[in-house]
Amino acid sequence: MPLSAIRSRRQLPALATFVTRRGCSFNSVARPVDRKTLDNTARSLPCQKMSTKTTLNPLPFVSHPTPERRLLVLASTSRYRRTLLAQLGLPFAIAAPDTDEAAWPGESPAATALRLAEAKARSVAARHPGALIIGSDQVADCEGRAIGKPESHDDAVAQLTALSGKTVVFHTGLALLDAATGHCQTAMVDVRSTFRRLAPAEIETYLRRDQPYDCAASVKSDALGIALFERIDSDDPTALIGLPLIRLTDMLRVAGVAVLEPSASRGSAARGAS
Repeated sequence: MPLSAIRSRRQLPALATFVTRRGCSFNSVARPVDRKTLDNTARSLPCQKMSTKTTLNPLPFVSHPTPERRLLVLASTSRYRRTLLAQLGLPFAIAAPDTDEAAWPGESPAATALRLAEAKARSVAARHPGALIIGSDQVADCEGRAIGKPESHDDAVAQLTALSGKTVVFHTGLALLDAATGHCQTAMVDVRSTFRRLAPAEIETYLRRDQPYDCAASVKSDALGIALFERIDSDDPTALIGLPLIRLTDMLRVAGVAVLEPSASRGSAARGAS
């Protein structure tokens, strides 16, 4: 019954009955509400129409920010390292390092690989100041002599002829630089690889088919080059290809990146070089 319909005092009892049936106390229409009361005592409140914009029992908005995933950068343009890193399923960017890769006078092959791995990572730190940067370098070592990449087909023939029946140690240096703090984890992972005795025709067949002219010691171990070896000894077989994933996973864990974390983002593997 609308209040405007009340025409005389005789209708007040009817109004009381109407309001009571609607769930409100008739007396509350006239009694002011004590809004300063903070106890749990039940009190009668005015019965009024609720605005259509009012939300019942609104919950306060609470933001729970999740820690930002650190940018992961591979300081290498090697397609072999890029393919290996993609196996971990973590998004990463690629940055071309600016490093002189020549060995220092009197420097051992292992020392060269470790030094260059860190140098590559640090060379791109200014471009990615808050990132975790991966640097890696590999130097093949035959009896203390560094074996580099062949400069031509004839050079590759000469390398494989000299390595036939011998054991070569592939030293792979690995660095993980926290560009935000300057702290750098480093490790050396060696792979002892013994070559079969190779006939000249086998060498020619291999080089024509695999064309490993961008690989140290003229061998592409992730392809047909594996047939050149008699045996391989290593704690991390991926080190032979150029990026030791087992050791890298350990380093990432120390840096706060859990490769097997269920909530880890699995976006596109790599972004372009910078």
